[in-house]
Amino acid sequence: MTNPKILIVDDEDMVRTALEQWLRLSGFETAIAANAGEAMRLIEAGQPHVVLTDVRMPGLSGLELLRAIGEGGLPIEVILITGHGDVPMAVEAMRAGAFDFLQKPYVPEQLVNSLNRAVERARLRREIADLRRRLDGGDNELAGRLIGAAPGMEALRRAIRELAAIPADVILLGETGTGKEVVARCLHDFSPRAEKPFVAVNCAAIPAELIESELFGHEAGAFTGAGSQRLGKFEFANGGTLLLDEIESMPLLAQAKVLRVIQERVVERLGSNRQIPLDLRIIAASKVDLEAESAAGRFRADLFYRLNMATLHLPPLRERGDDSVLLFHHFLALAARRFGRNPPDLHPADINAILSHDWPGNVRELKAAADRFVLGLSANGRALGDMLGQRAPEPNGASLADRVAAYERHVIEAELRRHDDSVAAVAEALQVPRRTLNEKMTRLGVNR
Repeated sequence: MTNPKILIVDDEDMVRTALEQWLRLSGFETAIAANAGEAMRLIEAGQPHVVLTDVRMPGLSGLELLRAIGEGGLPIEVILITGHGDVPMAVEAMRAGAFDFLQKPYVPEQLVNSLNRAVERARLRREIADLRRRLDGGDNELAGRLIGAAPGMEALRRAIRELAAIPADVILLGETGTGKEVVARCLHDFSPRAEKPFVAVNCAAIPAELIESELFGHEAGAFTGAGSQRLGKFEFANGGTLLLDEIESMPLLAQAKVLRVIQERVVERLGSNRQIPLDLRIIAASKVDLEAESAAGRFRADLFYRLNMATLHLPPLRERGDDSVLLFHHFLALAARRFGRNPPDLHPADINAILSHDWPGNVRELKAAADRFVLGLSANGRALGDMLGQRAPEPNGASLADRVAAYERHVIEAELRRHDDSVAAVAEALQVPRRTLNEKMTRLGVNR
């Protein structure tokens, strides 16, 4: 867990400096502001846990700053300090939502104790806000971004919900096209870092001689061609999440330097000796088993062990059952909207083509097929099986009745999942009488 952040607001430079030094020695991360306006700008840039502010300052007072924070609904606690305080002012401050009110001269240990209690309450408020956000639709949003009813996908969504709030580095393992960047973005967007940057780096796309400059940044003149200062990806992602995609492609020398940055949580730009503190989550994505790669000497074992705080395995599409049909419907609707066409209907032969295809390119290949199907259907009526290179329309030689039954069963099961097993809702969605739907479910062997 990172050190709690305290914003010190006081118009006297000596007071700010003394407070900053004392609080840093006491284990807090600090920021300083000379007035309330500057404090609000710093709050917008990165919310502190506690604002420690003088009451009487030029411009807006500490009480007015307290009210502004309260009106914004920010999960920040405010402690007021003044040398001119009296009982009515203290009562007014507490009514306005102040966590505490201290008079100068204060006892330093008393201040630290008050700050620690305020930090705990600020963290509790943030946890409650995060829980409320999830209950108000976070889970539905996650299911809408990671579509699928297969057990592997349900386990993946459950793991993302558990890991999102934990400041742990993560390894994502999955074949090409399984959606590793989508999962990484979900881990970021459902975490307390959601308002901070999400930066994705494809390690395989960066030439070996440029990777250190890309990751760590450089100063002007650090090497030939470095005409100006450049922020590296680590520094640019500070406060948020950095995705190192295809990390298995990173040169071993660069891996050693990345390991040091991850261990120390500091980065130095090329050509500079200044260490820049980092507070970010690292997500490493790979299409190969990094543990096996490290055993073979192609990936640094120490980097693997440092990153491997948690590992998520993304199942390939061929192991996800009917999810391929659900996803095809989803991408079909998106493509039709993007191309300005009506979504084409999928016939039983098309459903069979989707289910019988291996999808070696996984979700990425399926999405491209949906795009082509929308365009190809309107252009020359090509069947989906032909587009996927399938010659036999029905590998198992099923009859037309069997194919229609399979299609009906799939549609009903998909609607049941979408409507939480409500037969009434499914009957309304499919526009059939409930009795007819019940009879079809019994005949087709559909289980709720």
